[in-house]
Order: sequence, then structure tokens, then C-alpha cells
Amino acid sequence: MNRFEAQLARHDLTLRRASLHTLQINVGRQCNQTCRHCHVDAAPWRTEMMAADTAHRVGEWIRTHRPAVVDITGGAPELSAHFRYLVELARDCGCQVIDRNNLTIIETEAFGWLPEYLAQHEVEVIASLPCYLGENVDAQRGEGVFAKSIRALRRLNAVGYGTRLPLSLVFNPQGPRLPPPQAELEADYKQELRQRYGIEFTSLFTITNQPIARFAADLRQQGQWDAYLELLANSFNPATVAGLMCRTTLSVGWRGELYDCDFNQMLGLQMQNHQPLFLWDVTPGQLESNAIQTGVHCLACTAGGGSSCTGALQ
Repeated sequence: MNRFEAQLARHDLTLRRASLHTLQINVGRQCNQTCRHCHVDAAPWRTEMMAADTAHRVGEWIRTHRPAVVDITGGAPELSAHFRYLVELARDCGCQVIDRNNLTIIETEAFGWLPEYLAQHEVEVIASLPCYLGENVDAQRGEGVFAKSIRALRRLNAVGYGTRLPLSLVFNPQGPRLPPPQAELEADYKQELRQRYGIEFTSLFTITNQPIARFAADLRQQGQWDAYLELLANSFNPATVAGLMCRTTLSVGWRGELYDCDFNQMLGLQMQNHQPLFLWDVTPGQLESNAIQTGVHCLACTAGGGSSCTGALQ
């Protein structure tokens, strides 16, 4: 029994899958940025990217089972040669589509078309902006990233994002601490971004940093690993368990392999039925009530107000 499961047992809780709502597809690890908090360990030099035959098998699964939401992530998901195929197929199937956008990709010469394209297909944009202060963003994501992000947000606003179309921003804390209350921070973000830059957005998602990949390496290097896990464990909130994203989200890797969530994917905790499972091996109904694979990292999702790919759970 890991430390997270011990917390569940202490509160007489179990964690099993419910009906599928969101199919989250990680199309690859390549990104135009290298961020310190990135749980994917994405970077420009990563070569793991979804192949054409895999993308089309994923597309056929979407066409057959039509999940409510198709959430496309990476890396920078737009760098996939199959990004537009997945967007357009999912929209044709009536799915809501999410693009996990790092904003700076819009400022590259090769992807200047993105705002208009995303608006044309009514794709929801969830974009990383870990602070409304430039020095904090650049410290976490790289020099000059904040200025590029502001320009990208203005371009998204110009085509209707933040008003007619949904635009959510993502906050990650700097360092080994929990996010502040989401509603309060959202109000601060809206005031500061509107007053300083004339930017509008729909909502803010606060996400607790996961103790995996680069962030885990930083914790260990700074001697803060044990203290951070204690913080997460001591902040366990049993009321968050019912809303955990792993209950209704299915995570697909760049090879088509299945995981209970994106964080499990990064740790290689692949779903199995006597052998590793791939998306085309299952139907949504076959997964209902299945036990969810857990680890100590799950404490990050249940600490304080909770944390998921769509922000706080309470």
C-alpha cells in the first residue's frame, strides 16, 4: 500500500473509474519550450511523436465511441503532424475539443495561423501562464516567454477567445508549495491582465506541481523532496476524491497506450489486463468500475482544494 492509498484507507475511500467523459491524447514530447515544472519533461530535442497509423487508429476510436471531450496535449500538441486531423475529426464527431496551448507556439513563424484555425473550429484553449508578473513567468518558463505569451493572448482575444470562445489560463506555483485558492487568484489575474495589458480570459485553473520529472529532480537536488511529500500528505482532502480526473478521463500516449491519467503516463504506469492495453483494445464500458493505478504522486491531486487538468476540485 502506497502513501496515497493509505490516506484513502484512513478515510474509508476507494478509487475506481466511472463513465468516460474525456479522452486525453498526448501526441508527443516535443515542445518549443523547456519549463522547470513540466511533468512531461518536454523539450525541443524530444523525438517521441505519434505516428500516422497510430493517429488514425485513435481517430477511428473517436469516430466509433464519440467521447464528450477530446483533450489534445503534448509537448506542444500543435507540433504533431496529426494535430489538425485529430481536431477536425473530433469536431466532426460532435466532440468538444481542447488544445493545451503553451502560447509561445503562436509566436513562432510556422504557427502564426493557430488563433484563426482554433477559432474556426471552436476549439477550447487552455493555456499556460503561471503568473501575471513577467519576471516570475520567465523564471519558470524561460527568458522572454512572458512577452511572447502576452502577444499571443492578444491575438487569441482578437479572434474571440476570452469573450465568445473559452480561454482558460493555467497557474502552477513556483517551488514546493500549494496553489492559493483558485477563485481569489482568478480575480487577481483578471484584474491585473485587464489593467496592465487589456487581456480577457474565461477562467483560471490552479494546478499543484506533481512530484515527477523535472520538478521531482529539482526537489531532490534542493533537499526538499521529503518536505514536499509531507506537505501534500498533511493537506490531503478526502472531499476531492470523488472529482479526481482519473475517474472520468482516459489518457492515451503517443504510441496509443492507455493510462488512468496523464501523470501516470509520465511515470509509465500503463493500464493492463494481463498485458499492456492500447486504446483500440477497449471500449469505454469495459473500463467502468476498474481500479485506478495510484502512487505517491496522487497526493498532489488531493491536497488542499484538489488539482486536476481543469483546475481545483473544490
